[in-house]
Amino acid sequence: MFSLLQLKKIFQLGDNFFYWLKIIFLSIIIFGLILSLWVSPKDYLQGETVRIMYVHVPASWLALMIFSAMGLFSIITLIFKIRVFTLYAKSLAPIGFTFSLISVFTGSLWGQPTWGTFWTWDARLTSMLVLVFLYIFYILSWNVIKNFFTAEKISSIVAILGLANIPIIKFSVEWWNTLHQPASIKLTEAPAIHASMLTPLIIMFVGFAFFSLFIFLVRYKSEVLKLKEYNLKKSSK
Repeated sequence: MFSLLQLKKIFQLGDNFFYWLKIIFLSIIIFGLILSLWVSPKDYLQGETVRIMYVHVPASWLALMIFSAMGLFSIITLIFKIRVFTLYAKSLAPIGFTFSLISVFTGSLWGQPTWGTFWTWDARLTSMLVLVFLYIFYILSWNVIKNFFTAEKISSIVAILGLANIPIIKFSVEWWNTLHQPASIKLTEAPAIHASMLTPLIIMFVGFAFFSLFIFLVRYKSEVLKLKEYNLKKSSK
């Protein structure tokens, strides 16, 4: 993956590559939606509202995974001064921000029929909202601060400090008495969800992941050009 994302090789990815990548993620998402909306059974307690899960859960997973990656890339940037990792994190930020918004919005829609309210200051919901604002602060640092290297340092600090919120989101249901249900899928245990629901859930996650890869590569290419333009302007002064 790192070899693929070298500054030179990114520009070798032609329109044909992006076309097929688009076809792949659209096909997977459409297939996942068909399974989620029409094939997967309704829940015996929540009924049809459980179908929100097929968007809410993959979006939540990706929002957490992307911010975790941004935090890791920011640590590498500050310690080793490898600029390419800055571009990785900067390219990922709007994608993770979008998924965090989808997570909070769909969670509210799911909460209304389940809890009787669109919003409650539940530990999981509150910490997820904090993640949304962390994404906003990260993105704003690049938009407000004009000096690239200052923006790089500030945004990296935001991403690194924000890593503390990730375990809070993950374990909030276990650490506090919350309304949010415990995780149905754990790495160390068998999933507490039937295969008829687990299958479309995983397919939707894979589809969203391919969509994220597509957007990331497009944005990464753009960020490389912006950095080259910035360096040219700086060298000409």
